[in-house]
Amino acid sequence: MRKLATELLDRAARTPDAIAVVDQYGEHDLDTVVSTARRLADAIAAHSDAAPTVIVQADNTWLTLAGALATGLRGGVVAVLSPHATASEFDLAIEDIAPDVVIASDEVLDHWGATDGRFGHRLLDGERTVLAADSFRPIDRWAGGAAIAMTSGSTGRPKCVVQSEESIRYAAQSTIDIVGLRQGEAVGAFVPLSSVAAFCFGLYLPAYLGGRMVCIERWSPPAALAAMRDHEVAWTMLVPTMALQLSIADGAEKKLPSLRAMTVGGGPMNARALGEAEETLGTTFLRVFGMSECLGHTSPALTDPPELRLGRDGKPFPGTVVRAVDAAGAPLPPGEIGDAQVRGPSLFVGYARGGVPQPPELTEDGFLPTGDLVEVGEDGFIQVMGRQKQIIIRGGRNIDINEVESAIAGLPGVVQVCVVPVPDDLLGERAAALVVAGDAEVTLESITSQLDQAGFPKFKWPEYVFSVEDLPQNRVGKLSRPDAISLASRLAGRVRENA
Repeated sequence: MRKLATELLDRAARTPDAIAVVDQYGEHDLDTVVSTARRLADAIAAHSDAAPTVIVQADNTWLTLAGALATGLRGGVVAVLSPHATASEFDLAIEDIAPDVVIASDEVLDHWGATDGRFGHRLLDGERTVLAADSFRPIDRWAGGAAIAMTSGSTGRPKCVVQSEESIRYAAQSTIDIVGLRQGEAVGAFVPLSSVAAFCFGLYLPAYLGGRMVCIERWSPPAALAAMRDHEVAWTMLVPTMALQLSIADGAEKKLPSLRAMTVGGGPMNARALGEAEETLGTTFLRVFGMSECLGHTSPALTDPPELRLGRDGKPFPGTVVRAVDAAGAPLPPGEIGDAQVRGPSLFVGYARGGVPQPPELTEDGFLPTGDLVEVGEDGFIQVMGRQKQIIIRGGRNIDINEVESAIAGLPGVVQVCVVPVPDDLLGERAAALVVAGDAEVTLESITSQLDQAGFPKFKWPEYVFSVEDLPQNRVGKLSRPDAISLASRLAGRVRENA
């Protein structure tokens, strides 16, 4: 964040009245944002002249930008964390990141459990409180990392992804070039800024562009539509569910004349549904493929025909390579489906573990295995064909299939269970459970009631439960997940037809 902080200081000196952020509190000019960042930075500097690693409360307001800039002014590393993160998630962040400073409101600090004495120094009170440890660990422990964000990943344990500022700038600039964004234009920041991608494209990109970051208090399709119209948003990035919700919200029939494009990624996408949504909204959708570990690494162009923009997953950014390999790791020719690997300038530094980045496991020639199956076409467009990882992406949130299966398998009367994704036009995927339960009666209500009593998180509950005599098997008697997906999808279709 050092480069961005320097740039905004210079810009604030030249155009202090320029609007930097629009949020639920109003409009905030550069002078206000930079002055607040300086005050936070000065409080930290008075405690220690060392560069800090800072956890910043990441809500979609101007104060998140101010906290990130304050960290940059001190030459530190910023770690963004949702104000809704639980105390246990905060504990994991402490374990993985080992921060020196925490910047958040008093209410959020209490919610996180951050006021339990782990940070013994209260450096500043106000809209944001600054807590600090006795001493700061050396900043070079991050090996060039500048920003950290927690991601759910495909496992039960959240992971803290460490990205360099160079990677973030590369991804931001590539997107600016693809969309044709111009200095001063407004960018919609509607995805929570605590994610790696939202921090890059929702916070860093508009500040780097010299534009306005337009936010709303919480996700609301009507509010997002109003914000885009009122503040002439030129571009935004949404997960597919959010984009589709916009198209059916009240007021969606009124076109968005300023919205040049909307980037859509982070979950399964239906070309037909996307096409109908972009026609309703009067904009151009760019269907992309990316991951926290290699930011936004593919996109179509604005001028690409709809069958490419909406039916496939774009071309790699300049300098990035996506390839398909076979089981032995050998690159496959165009048109063949294989394991996806990526290499490029936005590759992450590593996962934070014990206060240092754990480097990614790359191939000998520097590619990161993504865990996805991909087809690379002769024309350079890629298409993600599925995932090796056992996850369901529901509305942009990752659900670990193994975790859900384990929870259901532990319920009384359940003999076997298979949890699979079924397609959904709005959410991308929903979770369906095929359950073999012998003589026990199995219904959606009985399963979710027991999961509720067991304290299993509600967003991971299956939305369809089907009692079956046997799980689908292949020729050698093993579970056939493709057949299970087909069966569950047919059964879910019947439920929807009868609803």
